[in-house]
Amino acid sequence: MPQYDLVVIGSGPAGQRAAIQGAKSGKRVALVERREVIGGVCINTGTIPSKTMREAVLHLSGYNYQNIYGVSYRVKEKITMADLAFRVQHVIKTEIDVTQAQLSRNGIEVMTGVASFESPNSVRVTSSRGGSLIECDKIVIATGTKPASSPKVPINARTIINSDQILEMPNIPRTLMVVGGGVIGVEYTCMFATLGVRVTLIEKRPRLLEFADAEIVEALSYHLRDHRVTMRLNEEVHSVEETDGTGGVVALLESNKRVTGDSLLYAVGRQGNVDELNLQAAGLQADNRGRIPVNEFYCTSQPNIYAVGDVIGFPSLASVSMEQGRIAVAHAYGIPISSNPSYFPFGIYTIPEISFIGKTEEQLTDEDVPYEVGVAYYREIARGQIRGDTTGRLKLIFHRETLELLGVHIIGEGASELLHIGQAVLILKGKINYFVDTVFNYPTLAECYKAAAFNGLNKLVRV
Repeated sequence: MPQYDLVVIGSGPAGQRAAIQGAKSGKRVALVERREVIGGVCINTGTIPSKTMREAVLHLSGYNYQNIYGVSYRVKEKITMADLAFRVQHVIKTEIDVTQAQLSRNGIEVMTGVASFESPNSVRVTSSRGGSLIECDKIVIATGTKPASSPKVPINARTIINSDQILEMPNIPRTLMVVGGGVIGVEYTCMFATLGVRVTLIEKRPRLLEFADAEIVEALSYHLRDHRVTMRLNEEVHSVEETDGTGGVVALLESNKRVTGDSLLYAVGRQGNVDELNLQAAGLQADNRGRIPVNEFYCTSQPNIYAVGDVIGFPSLASVSMEQGRIAVAHAYGIPISSNPSYFPFGIYTIPEISFIGKTEEQLTDEDVPYEVGVAYYREIARGQIRGDTTGRLKLIFHRETLELLGVHIIGEGASELLHIGQAVLILKGKINYFVDTVFNYPTLAECYKAAAFNGLNKLVRV
């Protein structure tokens, strides 16, 4: 007789939602977490700390008001890592408390220790206080990821760091190299550039954020250059070493270029946390990046074992991970559920933010879909002037013949919130003239939808 109906391994967003869905379904649930605190990477070293740090950077640097009061305007003249860490630690503690309360309220038993499979239906939990074997009916793996490493980049947690070690930096460097032009690397590039750090961003691909709309990424690249960021695209690191005596870092690129800086952040991908799971005992196998293969319901090759969140790979977003956890447990217990991954929104917390949903121009071109584009600029909207953000833009992509909305792409402060208006219309297969016929509060950034709709429809009239 199993001790638990459901065991969830990992207490990040995916694990939390999986456990809560199981409890809401009347199941006896255990949640295993290797850390002494719950929340996983999301709360402790990843999403919450980085987004909180971003808010601290924006506030203390006065970034949002420099268009109004001048580029020399700052809330605090000498910003330190301690200033940033203070706000981050406050939010982390609050989020941990909120999560613990949710789990407790739903009757979920939290176990501290390292989980490893002994069979497809049994997991051993080992901690400093000993070990115990638990039997269960269903298992959800939600162990998340850790920063990927490379023998070319010797992490020393001082001048050469990974993304989990950002807040451990003793000082804000004057110059910084960031290796990796993915979401994590670009987000931290933006933060440090806003603080006045001279950043060199090294990326082996020809452009940043390849999964995002090219026009939006080009707009972000313009902002990065405007903040004195040097971008080394199509470049790969050959070796990294500390400089003798000066305490700096030198990166030698494959093209024989040398890049120097006070510190280096290595942010080239992440690796699944599967090393201690003993997957073989469960009849499972991960790929070379620690990702576990799953089907559309997040079920592995073992019918009673599911995997969700970052450990299964792209898109590795906290919001999506939560939904994956919910879907997996609902499927495991035959609970009807509706979800469409093609309508999952993306939020990238660069400076300025990027958020999008639906198709890009590149995808529609490849699919031979006739489309048109409407664009609105924050600078043309009263709220944009009031907020001091005159650089943002909202882009609507719609079918030329049916006028159905196909994609929404936004760059600018508040993009991740503003996107949800377009998300609702997109999911309901609405047409672009919905925005023309809708009255938005004035002054708001939501008016961008109406302006962009008019812009796009006017192009059809002219044609």
